[in-house]
Amino acid sequence: MLVSERMRQYRLSWTDLLFLVDTVMPGRPDREKVARAIRGDTALLEQLLDDDRVFQRVAREKELVVQLSPWLYFTILLRRTTRELAQEAFTVELRSRQKVVLFDTEKVVELLQDDAVRDYLAQMLASFTRVESITIRMRVRRGVWYRVRASELDVESMIRYAESLEPAFRYGAYRRIGEVCLFLAGVFPEHIDPSRRHPIQQLARWRVRSQLLTRLEDYESHGQAFYRLASEHEQARVEGMDTLLRTLAEDFIFAEKALNVLTQRHLQLTRHELFQV
Repeated sequence: MLVSERMRQYRLSWTDLLFLVDTVMPGRPDREKVARAIRGDTALLEQLLDDDRVFQRVAREKELVVQLSPWLYFTILLRRTTRELAQEAFTVELRSRQKVVLFDTEKVVELLQDDAVRDYLAQMLASFTRVESITIRMRVRRGVWYRVRASELDVESMIRYAESLEPAFRYGAYRRIGEVCLFLAGVFPEHIDPSRRHPIQQLARWRVRSQLLTRLEDYESHGQAFYRLASEHEQARVEGMDTLLRTLAEDFIFAEKALNVLTQRHLQLTRHELFQV
């Protein structure tokens, strides 16, 4: 996909390129020349990203988290998760503290093999390594307003923020609400619903508090709804994001499962340090 290629080339830093060369072709005297060649060779880049030595080094050297671009770090883990799931017939999910076997790997892998979706998920995860706050203007009474600052991880505040905007400017808020719901459901589901936490697991460091969204299913339904609203917005068409966002609305559960598996296998010990939540 052309969109995917533009995203990939834009997000790879010079440090990222040198990391790939040094990992797969160590000791090359022309490492900088090879790095420049990789930048323009999508096929070669694909091979390097899937090289087992790249994944093993990322998994082994924890300090690489701060040295590589977040996009590359999460792209490596997403591609690894895709290859792992492609070899499996089912996934295991914890529901009401009971393990449930789901034969959904084919759909999850199909979604992750879409370059545009995978690149989007990598960038989305990278964006949550720096959570921002928003300012909401709330009307007290006629002619009287006050401003409230809230974390963008607060879905209810984000919804109020979207409602305070003129419809023409709601695209970014709609999309971010979908992302927040997907991120929390995929990476921190036990902080939404304690029943998703294993009985012997220690209490979560924090718990999502919301009057509107109280269950994991609420985050799933809101995520689907706001991704759909974002996909239908004129700005999505202008940016060429309408098809991708519609896919995430329709396949939200499979995207959530992809992040669940990635988290369980590759981020379980580091996610609280990686994400400012």
